[in-house]
Order: sequence, then C-alpha cells, then structure tokens
Amino acid sequence: MKKLLFIAMALFVGISSAQVSKIFKHNGDVVNASIKKVEEFTIVFVYDGEAAEYTIGRYAVEKIVHASGREEHISDKIVVVDPKKDWEKVVILEDKSFVAGLNKVGNVRGKTGMINFQTGNTGDKKAEKKLKMEAVKLGCPFILMTSDRTTVGANSNALGGSQAIKKGVVYKY
Repeated sequence: MKKLLFIAMALFVGISSAQVSKIFKHNGDVVNASIKKVEEFTIVFVYDGEAAEYTIGRYAVEKIVHASGREEHISDKIVVVDPKKDWEKVVILEDKSFVAGLNKVGNVRGKTGMINFQTGNTGDKKAEKKLKMEAVKLGCPFILMTSDRTTVGANSNALGGSQAIKKGVVYKY
C-alpha cells in the first residue's frame, strides 16, 4: 500500500511539474510559468506555484520553451550602440503594456528648429530621427511615445511655419 501511494505521489508531482513552461527574457532572466496567452504584443502568464496573472511585453522575451518541449521564438534582441548608424533600429511604442518587462531609463525629446525649411512631413521625420538618436545615446532600443505634436505658425504653407516636437520615455532590457 505504501508503494502504491508513493508511486501515485511521484506521478502527481511529475504531471504537475510538466505543466511549467520557461520564459527566456533578453536580459538573461528565466521565468518558470504557465503560459495563458501569447498575444500580438504581450504574453499573459502565471508564475509557477501562484495564481495571479501577469503580463510581459513580447519585446522583453526572446523565447518560450513550452511544457511540451516545443520552443517558440518571440522576438529578436535589438542592440543599439552608434547613434549615427543604429537609430533606425529603435522601436517606437504607443501602448504602455508593450514595455512590460523592460527597464525605464529616462526621457528623450526630438524637435525641429523654430525656423526650418521642412514641410510638415519631413519636419516630423527629422524630429523622429533626433528622438531615436537620443535613445541610442542612452543605450535604449525602445521609446514609449508620450507626446507628438506640431506647432504651426500664422501661415502653415510658409517655410519655417511649423515645428515638430516629439517626447518619449526610453527603455532597455
């Protein structure tokens, strides 16, 4: 009878531990969890041995090794070093849930000059480039956009009549 009870307990422990998946984050952390949902920009999971659901952004996760052994690639790590070359790699995010699992570093700002010879569209692109270059200087591949505005002078068709200003919070792994 004791042997039967021991075998039943061993099977139960084996089955319950088989339900645990591993989340491999880009910062090197490994999370033991039960995966509830893998959505377009987030992953919903429960820590092993707990009941509360947590959300992590896909950008923070390299891969998931599911309890079945199947490996699912989630995202590539973005490495930014040189502002002149790597600014195009920076990802601008517009929803706060997308940065879950990333580390906040600081604030950045990109703007065109008060008097510029840009059209509205090219002025906007120039401000975005400056914003991304500032993020790279801080070693951050992600920007959570907090403000995106264009101020327009008395005559928006005149040269120098507008100024694009973008602000954001930068994040890294």
